[in-house]
Amino acid sequence: MNPLAATLAAQGAQILALTQALDRPVDVESLGVLDRRGQLVLHPPGVASPNRACRLFRCADDWMVLNLARDDDRELVAAWLRCDVGDDSWATILGVAKTRPAGELLAYAIMLGLPAGRVGEITAPNPESPIAMGVPARRPRPGAPRVVDLSALWAGPMCGAILAEAAAEVVKVESTRRPDPTRATMPAFFGRLNGRKRELTLDLGSDSGRARLRDEILAADVLITSARPRAFASLGLSPGEVFHANPALTWVAITGYGWTGEAAGRVAFGDDAAAAGGLVRWTPAGAPRFLGDALADPVTGLAAAIGALRGWTSGGGVLVDVSLARSAAGAAADRKALAA
Repeated sequence: MNPLAATLAAQGAQILALTQALDRPVDVESLGVLDRRGQLVLHPPGVASPNRACRLFRCADDWMVLNLARDDDRELVAAWLRCDVGDDSWATILGVAKTRPAGELLAYAIMLGLPAGRVGEITAPNPESPIAMGVPARRPRPGAPRVVDLSALWAGPMCGAILAEAAAEVVKVESTRRPDPTRATMPAFFGRLNGRKRELTLDLGSDSGRARLRDEILAADVLITSARPRAFASLGLSPGEVFHANPALTWVAITGYGWTGEAAGRVAFGDDAAAAGGLVRWTPAGAPRFLGDALADPVTGLAAAIGALRGWTSGGGVLVDVSLARSAAGAAADRKALAA
């Protein structure tokens, strides 16, 4: 049984109600996007994540999590630990971490852009996504909502898939320089997430590519992103500029730790964000263990869809701040409440 079954069911019920009001009810369960079983090799969760890229480990004073799913991250381990690393990176990490305080290790990880966290560092009462900025509601533009899905991997594309199922006109925008990795690694799952969307590939390093992206966003009702704020500043697409030109937009911003504040620049993926949000089980000896595969992603994807639907139907003009770690923390709070 999915350890998040109750939370996902409650989120699915909200999506069903919101889409029924649009006369296009969406049954999230039927889309086959809530888990990745059969899409990649997964092992039973434990001290390592099911995909074996992420691990929980003990520091001198606390438990931490680190995700080494990318080659670039594995190459940063020596700089992070400030020591030589042998053929087995994890053996070095486990040995050195025992002698270092978690705060020090986390600070260096954040500085280097490594997806790491302290277990349970983020708390939230529920998986709802806050509105970071907004203007008074107005009537939505008539017709099917136009959606630009600039996100990648799982949570953001799931949000776009739900909107597409609800009859939105969704265009998936990919960069020629950084295409969605899921297209190559899990093509069948990529199809489930993106099969109902129109595709648009742009060179965002060119003036023409950036201009086309801007045109698409300014004509959209909903924008879904999964990059950190600084990425949009470099494209000339800061929220202030975008909302000035398109005041009815609903911008669904999916990040690791939130759009604003000191943590806005932190990197996160589904497994490490789940642990940072306390979405783990604890052994009798007091050690954390993973509960499942990248659990922050599906709960975040549904939270993003709920925020997108609410934003659009209320007339837009809002940025919905959807955080992987906060969504995981909300799901952890749900589990705790149900167990009480």
